[in-house]
Amino acid sequence: MKTPHLPTHECGVFGVYNHPNAAELTYYGLYALQHRGQESAGIVTAKDDGKAFAIKRGMGLVGQIFKENDLKELAGTRAIGHVRYSTTGSSTIKNAQPLTVETGKGQIAIAHNGNLVNAGKLRDELEADGSIFQTTTDSEIILHLISRPNPAIGGGSLAQALSRVHGAYSLVLMGEREVIAARDPFGFRPLVIGKLEDAYIFSSETCALDLVGAEFVREVAPGEIVVADESGLRSFMPHAEPAREALCIFEFVYFARPDSQIGGRNVSHARTRMGRELARLHPVDADIVVPVPDSGTYAALGYSEQAGIPLDQAFVRNHYIGRSFLQPSQLIRDFNVRVKLNLIRSAVQGKRVVVVDDSIVRGTTARARVTNLREAGAKEVHIRVSCPPHRFSCHYGIDFPDPKDLLANRMTRAEITKYLGADSLGYLDVDGMVRATGLSARKFCMACFTGDYPVAFAPEDNNKEILERRRERAASLVPEEESRQKFLL
Repeated sequence: MKTPHLPTHECGVFGVYNHPNAAELTYYGLYALQHRGQESAGIVTAKDDGKAFAIKRGMGLVGQIFKENDLKELAGTRAIGHVRYSTTGSSTIKNAQPLTVETGKGQIAIAHNGNLVNAGKLRDELEADGSIFQTTTDSEIILHLISRPNPAIGGGSLAQALSRVHGAYSLVLMGEREVIAARDPFGFRPLVIGKLEDAYIFSSETCALDLVGAEFVREVAPGEIVVADESGLRSFMPHAEPAREALCIFEFVYFARPDSQIGGRNVSHARTRMGRELARLHPVDADIVVPVPDSGTYAALGYSEQAGIPLDQAFVRNHYIGRSFLQPSQLIRDFNVRVKLNLIRSAVQGKRVVVVDDSIVRGTTARARVTNLREAGAKEVHIRVSCPPHRFSCHYGIDFPDPKDLLANRMTRAEITKYLGADSLGYLDVDGMVRATGLSARKFCMACFTGDYPVAFAPEDNNKEILERRRERAASLVPEEESRQKFLL
């Protein structure tokens, strides 16, 4: 029986061009992006001598995978790196990134944040045309498309490849002489450019630039391809401009680190304003405001300031557990519910408590917290959530569960309140969430809240293991011996 889908993060990418310690910079960059994926990590480096890329990938956290000797062996002036949570393709070492391939034009490595909604169809077409895949990730599809350009169409092989893929991608790629960044025309996932002396840096978030001491230059624009090579920095816009942008607003709510900047706005300030908006929308008489650390901290601060209710850190987080939002195992996730947060009982006993969290997806963890507060003697428990109810799946790189497993998709607010055991429940609305970012609603994808999907998708492809399932289905149609004989013929 397969483990049911869990709501999870996406991935983080990092790239360096023209620095003598490219691998070390990438290592620290991935450390800063660790919150974006905790399943696997990898670094690929290259020298300008035409020799094979050096690569190190592994399962686990950045600090567990890379040791000092590993970085010494990853010599080179160019590097790209990746931290992963699986969005398409299971959590195995073969699917860890960056991926590398040899083509007629030389070596290519790729690191991908996002999810392609037409991955199944493209893979079927490529396999029918003779392509052999080594992984079950949608990222490998981009490599196959790059290696098979159509001379009749014209334009670069990367631009051709990206014109065929649909969905979300923020990419860093490394070729024989360059490092390239590319972002899908809707701009679902963030991607930024930095400068460190004579080196160019690409990163999923600005917090990684801060850690390595790089200066923020600008964001990679939606639909833009940026090339860093011996000529400097060059930019191309090969795609027709889409009717709208679709930056994932959940970056502001939860995903991005609070010290990052997105769209010129600091993430922590946006979260604090979400808390203020939430207090205006759902006020309540209470004695203390308690954040769910760490993601609810800034919203709770804003709620406390707006409501005039003291803030108290009644939950103490065990930082060595990791975030249950990122773990692929149901067993581990249930374990985390019990041990990740410990309650200071004296802080809540006999008090009316407002608990501020960034989101409620399945409700399991939130329900356990309410139970703990009741057992500790809380007089009242009021839940406040700094985003709207999640009612729809994401198809662009966040592994939200099937809609039938989303609490707000199966219950009314009154039913959710009863299920959680709370005295009241209040969600931030869409208008307040957008207002808190300081940006226009036209800039965002909010499909997980509204059901308004910017890019169409095939319902049958709504599964992170779609490519494994297609492979299994194809194998089941032909007996093993017959399949072997046909291949040999």
